[in-house]
Amino acid sequence: MSSQRSGKKAMRNEPLFYEERKKIHGVWLTPTAWDYIKAVGDKEGISASEVVERWAREHIGKDSDTPLPR
Repeated sequence: MSSQRSGKKAMRNEPLFYEERKKIHGVWLTPTAWDYIKAVGDKEGISASEVVERWAREHIGKDSDTPLPR
C-alpha cells in the first residue's frame, strides 16, 4: 500500500483515488483496534481512513459474497 497519487492534485469535492467521493461515517473501535489502524497508516504513509477504505475494498469488496445494498 502506498499513497502515490500518480500526479494528481487533491481537489475539494473531487475523488482522488476512487470513482466516488468519501463521506464522513462514524465507527466505534476499541483503543487497541484504533492503534493498529493508525500504526498501519503511519507505516504505509496513509490516513486511518484510507487504511479502513483499502481493507474494506480488499477483504469484503468486489470478489466477496457480500453484495452491496442498492
